[in-house]
Amino acid sequence: MAFSYNKLWKLLIDKKMLKKDLMAKSNITSSTMAKLGKDLPVSMGVLGRICEALDCNIGDIVDYIKD
Repeated sequence: MAFSYNKLWKLLIDKKMLKKDLMAKSNITSSTMAKLGKDLPVSMGVLGRICEALDCNIGDIVDYIKD
């Protein structure tokens, strides 16, 4: 199973935010940000905090891709 966070990166661009801004606003670590950058799974709690910080829904930041 695979995930894509391309929607997240596009949303950051739309909101004129940097990754470090997202890290500060959603209280996520650099290692979690690295996982996101490599399209690796992260916890629902992390995704929830990102949604809260960006005022969006989970489908706005992540896609599930079938193998």
